[in-house]
Amino acid sequence: TMLHHPISRRITTSTPGSSGKITGESPIRSVRSPRRRQKDWTEQARQSEDHEIDATRGEQITPRGDLSRQRTIIVRDEPPESADLRRGTVIAVRGLFADVDDGQTIWPCTVRRILRTRLIQERNSVTVGDHVRFTVEASEGVAKEGVIESVEPRRGQLSRLAGRRVQTIVANVDQAIIVSSAAQPDPKPHLIDRYIVSALAGDITPVICMNKIDLDVDNFALDILTRYQHLGYATLATSAGTGVGIDALRDLLKGKESVIAGQSGVGKSSLLNAIQSGLELRTGEVIHKYDKGRHTTTTATLIRLDVGGYVVDTPGIRALDLSIVPRGELEAYFVDIARFVPDCKFPDCTHTHEADCAVKAALERGDIHPDRYDSYVRLFTAG
Repeated sequence: TMLHHPISRRITTSTPGSSGKITGESPIRSVRSPRRRQKDWTEQARQSEDHEIDATRGEQITPRGDLSRQRTIIVRDEPPESADLRRGTVIAVRGLFADVDDGQTIWPCTVRRILRTRLIQERNSVTVGDHVRFTVEASEGVAKEGVIESVEPRRGQLSRLAGRRVQTIVANVDQAIIVSSAAQPDPKPHLIDRYIVSALAGDITPVICMNKIDLDVDNFALDILTRYQHLGYATLATSAGTGVGIDALRDLLKGKESVIAGQSGVGKSSLLNAIQSGLELRTGEVIHKYDKGRHTTTTATLIRLDVGGYVVDTPGIRALDLSIVPRGELEAYFVDIARFVPDCKFPDCTHTHEADCAVKAALERGDIHPDRYDSYVRLFTAG
């Protein structure tokens, strides 16, 4: 429960899991009145039966200048344990509603308002793959539905910046199958690199999959795949149409928690239809005029696999904003660049314009592929 001082304006926040402690408070200018206001609001709230208190009517607080005041009192940061509290996994999100699978039933759920408020800095307080605790509510004549009370700590997140907020595309996965295509649309190494950085930053193992390999008439796509294989990444060459590599992809997904990602039109849904019969996921054609795929998958969906584990099918993304990754950390997510960083003359070398840069020297020797270096520079200058 979050209780706000009734004559306050500036909001202070605490991080999830703070166990009811106030983590920070904005600087407050002194007021002309010598009388000090009370500072034990949190303790009073804890002692109150209903956890709600009001300010003393006689107490006056006047904001000075451009600064204003507000206290945020967190009495209970997590819902209490209850026999009615269930655990489940979010398998789909549609706006403010989510489908939660508790292993027996899929419940349509709303999100408790206080949870949305606490995670307001994120575009979505609940995402596919989240492990949540929820209650089931019902009223006469209305079908039962759930209310998500809390989200358990996440691991293995694939995220990007959407507007001014962080969007977590999927949570709690072990590996990301980054799908590109040999043609229709043509492979985009820079987008593959962005997905790799996003996966590594979210503690996910990236796997590079080149689909429609039967359309690779000049081995251009195969050369790109070989490039990533030499960097130590797991790679796959597949064709949903001919069946090439489908068994290898199924074995890779077996018993694991995965996300399949890539731009529209590369064949992500077609690959999933090929590895598991009966899915019948919607697929679309590429718009040849623009060499771009149509968005046939519009929301991320968690799919349980017959071979064990699950995979999250995600909408195609043509642009992946990674401004959430600090520029100073980007070099660590490029394995071919990171190994030369210790040899740079300057400890704060950005590898973009400095003299005696070991990374640029490696680029000139051919030890770093120009496309990979260009991907790094694009991300660095965009940060």
